Amino acid sequence: MKKFPNAIVIILSVILFAWILTFIIPQGSYERTLNETTELTTVVSDSYKQQESPHLSTFDLLLAIPKGIVGRADLVVLILILGGCFYLIEKTGALQQGLNQLIVILAGKESLALVIISMLFITAGFTIALQEEIIAMTPILLLFGRSIGYNAKTIVAASLGSAIVGASFSPFNPFGVVIAQKEAGLELLSGYEFRLVVLVIASMVWILYVLRYSSKNRIEKSIKEEVTESLTFRNKLILIFLAITFSVVTYGLIALSWGFNEMSACFFVLGLVSGLIAGFSFNKTTEVYIDGFKEMVFAALIIGLANGVSVILKEGMIIDTIVYGLFGPLQHLPPALSAVLMMVSHSILHFPMPSTSGHAILTMPILTPLADLIGLSRQICVLAYQYGAIMMDLIVPTNGATMAVIALAGINYKNWLKFIVKPVLIMMGIGALAILIAVQIGYS
Repeated sequence: MKKFPNAIVIILSVILFAWILTFIIPQGSYERTLNETTELTTVVSDSYKQQESPHLSTFDLLLAIPKGIVGRADLVVLILILGGCFYLIEKTGALQQGLNQLIVILAGKESLALVIISMLFITAGFTIALQEEIIAMTPILLLFGRSIGYNAKTIVAASLGSAIVGASFSPFNPFGVVIAQKEAGLELLSGYEFRLVVLVIASMVWILYVLRYSSKNRIEKSIKEEVTESLTFRNKLILIFLAITFSVVTYGLIALSWGFNEMSACFFVLGLVSGLIAGFSFNKTTEVYIDGFKEMVFAALIIGLANGVSVILKEGMIIDTIVYGLFGPLQHLPPALSAVLMMVSHSILHFPMPSTSGHAILTMPILTPLADLIGLSRQICVLAYQYGAIMMDLIVPTNGATMAVIALAGINYKNWLKFIVKPVLIMMGIGALAILIAVQIGYS
């Protein structure tokens, strides 16, 4: 029996397929304008035109790989630094001691632990759209999961899955809802009450699904005897500093509009300080840090490669054609049906356009006039985007974060799809039902 392709082979295959599509799908583009105040490039609605341009050569195909990695350089750096930071903290023994204490506290309360993990990541998802940062946490989460009897799929669903559910149904996801509302000409964070109700319902259903799956797929605990060794003073300091760093980063993301570079700087300092608190020499601290970088190279490479797909579709000038073909026919349908199919179209578009913010910037200026034309409120237009596009982050092979996490968890993409398709469809069903209710009540 042939081995199923790994994450890198899958992404390279998708890049090749995208390149082939540039010879099949007509080239075309929308006009774009630069808003000097916000520095955002917006799409001019009803400006799509087909055009002729030289097709991408074989060498252009090869260039898309380094271009994709360079285009995500800030995120690649964050993944490497996060990996080095957590690897170093792990080597201090602070994480292991902390996990041991949690195992003792949660003995016999494993389901409660899973609920707490899911709720924490849902909260991180709907507040700061946490996703890529989970890559570096994955080895630790898996270790904790095995210690209380949960397999890799359970832990990935409770962490990455919960974060994406939170981001998808969020009332104020800064990289999804806020940008989409801005592009749709809506007051920022308006209509949050309805979104909040749907978020609570979707979160409860997701957690129940994870609990149900976990109860049927328990594994033997990797730590059979409870470890009662108390935390050393140094390890307490390291864990306190870790909590402080997460608090600072969260505040920076929400209040100061921080990006990946600011996060990288904070976690770089966290790693160095943790090594020194543990009593490592500066030389040993940096050497262990570099070893941590090595552990994350595979995940960082996947992130960069996944971006190569977008590079091909943009340079091949077919991404706008795909948008035009997906959303153009919706104007001829009844409003309720059009709204649900708008969500489905966003799901399809998210395969070649896995960037949440990029997806919103590309589609909202095109869809808001369409929504006005067919009698849909612009709020519903944004709902269709967030429920349809963001949930697909758990499925599309072009999402580097998901591919990196499942690779680190030792789950091949085929098995991941078998596991995750059902709960994602349930979530999208909730989203579709919410959209239909929104149409009926005139949500605006």
